Amino acid sequence: MILSEIKNHLENSDQIAFQLPNGDLVPRHFHVTEVGKVVKNFIDCGGVLRKEEVVNFQLWEADDYDHRLHPQKLLGIIELSEKVLNLRDVAIEVEYQADTIGKFGLDYDGTHFLLTNKKTDCLAKDKCGIPEFDNNSNSDLQNNACTPGSGCC
Repeated sequence: MILSEIKNHLENSDQIAFQLPNGDLVPRHFHVTEVGKVVKNFIDCGGVLRKEEVVNFQLWEADDYDHRLHPQKLLGIIELSEKVLNLRDVAIEVEYQADTIGKFGLDYDGTHFLLTNKKTDCLAKDKCGIPEFDNNSNSDLQNNACTPGSGCC
């Protein structure tokens, strides 16, 4: 989800609920303690210089059980952050601590904001000799493409 999408959902909502990948809801008394811009400059394993930018929300829960964040309040925090931090309309990453701090993607199912699992990936598979596979197809396996010496294992 990108920043403009969450703003649209918040404008049309009367409450906010975040759901973890396991189906549990983040407790209703959570706070959004940060809205920020995270810029990551790095070199991938193929030697290519890369830059990624995300908008970061940090969710936190305290012992303030009477607290409820209203959608309009979060929208105001986002709009202030857009002006002050010069946020672009990029993907949102959510930080939330269960056992340790986790980073999640964000989606929406019409009722809840869904914290989605993020995965690592090699960005230079062609430089590492890792073939691209279509995960929706078994054609490579059916054609014995993954045989010893083929480079895929």
